[in-house]
Order: sequence, then structure tokens, then C-alpha cells
Amino acid sequence: MRGDERAQGMMFATVVLEDRVPADHPLRAIRRLVDPILRDLSPQFEALYSQTGRPSIPPEQLLRALLLQLLYSIRSERQLVEPLEYHLLYRWFVGLDLEAVAWHATTFTKNRQRLLDGDIAAQFLARTVATAEQARLLSR
Repeated sequence: MRGDERAQGMMFATVVLEDRVPADHPLRAIRRLVDPILRDLSPQFEALYSQTGRPSIPPEQLLRALLLQLLYSIRSERQLVEPLEYHLLYRWFVGLDLEAVAWHATTFTKNRQRLLDGDIAAQFLARTVATAEQARLLSR
């Protein structure tokens, strides 16, 4: 039987983003690998940010997004931020809620620079590679 294309879109939906990511997707293993590293870096994040003012992009989300950029060879922040608005897998990996608005590329770049200047991004990448190597997830 042919389906009806004229179906009205739902006004409200309850979707659990976690359920949309396949259980065996490689990004699940990578997220399990990097989340403990990000928790360990939390005191260093605290030292980089002021206690007053508007909240910034969480550094954990920034670093996961930068990791996506590396893994998927995304050429620019603009090309990274755009699919965060609609790509469910990317949103899940980065930690963006389904209803959250993705960041503007300029905001992302300014916040990323803080992590680069503070040497946090280099520490994160080095620890991620070392942990992946210990788990024998890398090839020569």
C-alpha cells in the first residue's frame, strides 16, 4: 500500500537523542574514551573562565566538536557549526540538547582560541591519542 505524503508534521515529539545513535557506532566508543579525560581537565577549565558574566560554550562541548572536526576532516569552523543544527549524531557526540541552538561560527572560534591559548586543546588531544593507543584503537 502506498504511503500518504500529505501527513501533517507533529507539533510536539518526545525524542531521546541517545536512542537515535546506533549502539555500535564508532563515535560511542570515542565518547566513552574522551569523557573521562574531559572530567579530569575540569579544574583547568575552571581556571580559564571568569566566575562572572555570560556563560560561554562549555569547553567539553568545544573540545568534542574539535574532535569531530578532526575525525571527519571538516575544513572550517563554519562547516563544523552548520551541521550541528541538524545532524543528530554530531549533536549527540558534542553534547548539545536536541532543542539547543547551535553556536555561531564566530562565537565558536573565539571560545576555541581560549582553549588553544591555555594549552588545554593540546593536552586534550595528547591524552586522547595516548588513551586510544593504550586501548589498542590505533593502527600504525
